[in-house]
Amino acid sequence: MVIGISIFVGTVGAILRFAITPPANQHGFNIHTGGIILMIVGAIGLVFSVIFWRGASPFVHRVQSSSHVEETVTKEGDEQGRIVLQTETRDHVAS
Repeated sequence: MVIGISIFVGTVGAILRFAITPPANQHGFNIHTGGIILMIVGAIGLVFSVIFWRGASPFVHRVQSSSHVEETVTKEGDEQGRIVLQTETRDHVAS
């Protein structure tokens, strides 16, 4: 939805900039400048939405695996147990 809104804002900006001719005696708000601003805002919104939605893409599957490693450490004849937790995250891209 954010991508659609960004495209819409950019399109309205392009229409204001390229398709509308302001009257010669226009004072105050400049339609062409407003169109350029809307195109820039639409482009920035599109870039941010693509960056933030990249992690929620259906084509990227995040796999997290964890394993327990038990180590027995002997120190002067006494056994001490230690558990080490290893976690690994990988991104797999589906073709």
